[in-house]
Amino acid sequence: MKLCRFNDNRLGLVEGNEIKDVTAALDVLPAARYPLPTTDLLITHLPEVQKAASAAAKGAKSFALSDVKLLSPVANPGKLVAAPVNYKKHLDEARTDPQIHHQNQVAEIQRVGLFLKANSSLAGASDVIPIRHPDRRTDHEIELVAIIGAKANRVKREDALKYVAGYCIGLDITVRGPEERSLRKSIDGYSVLGPYLVTADELSDPTNLDLKLTVNGEPRQIANTRDLIIGVAELIEFATSFYTLYPGDVLFTGTPEGVGPIKPGDTIDASITHLGSIQVKVG
Repeated sequence: MKLCRFNDNRLGLVEGNEIKDVTAALDVLPAARYPLPTTDLLITHLPEVQKAASAAAKGAKSFALSDVKLLSPVANPGKLVAAPVNYKKHLDEARTDPQIHHQNQVAEIQRVGLFLKANSSLAGASDVIPIRHPDRRTDHEIELVAIIGAKANRVKREDALKYVAGYCIGLDITVRGPEERSLRKSIDGYSVLGPYLVTADELSDPTNLDLKLTVNGEPRQIANTRDLIIGVAELIEFATSFYTLYPGDVLFTGTPEGVGPIKPGDTIDASITHLGSIQVKVG
């Protein structure tokens, strides 16, 4: 199933190039009051929402996918977890390009581990990416994103994919400089998710997906998830050896080679096999 959030927090069931408004399916979610849950309610109750969405789709109002404002498919992630330099060729380019490394040591992911991005950086595919520091280089980074669907702690890689609710496209926008990654990648609007959530039952194997990103029609990043240094299952094992992952937590799995600068007025087109495509403006 493909589920999106659109316009004024409506829930949509995506079928081809159309969206069926199945917002009524949200009625199955429990009422929340202070202190609010620390997990995303929709992801926590995804099986019930899917069942209700299928029922609500009958006779539901339809919209063209191209005519709606696409929000992040996850509204309330507890945390955004990200994997640095998780493709060998990107590790090589980061080490050789001084505009990327800024005299920072660029070490292997096995040594530096994962990092966290601020939840306030979350954005949807229809949002404009704001260039916060126009005097510095800001880069695009396309990534496969996994959405955690169940509480996961000390998970073994052979069981890890059972904890994934679904997948989507991610853009990990990065301002270059000497500061820590988490600071430079946590700017408002710099964690783009979209266009929708593809549930894990529709994508059982994330290890052979083509990624492509262009800027103003110019190809920049073309790769396949088979080249990940640490795959999705291993990343979940790695993360949960340090902390618990909860429903709605977002896992950026790393970007391939070809990262490059973006500027106001640019248009980014990004696609991943089975996960659709997004077109994002830079402002």
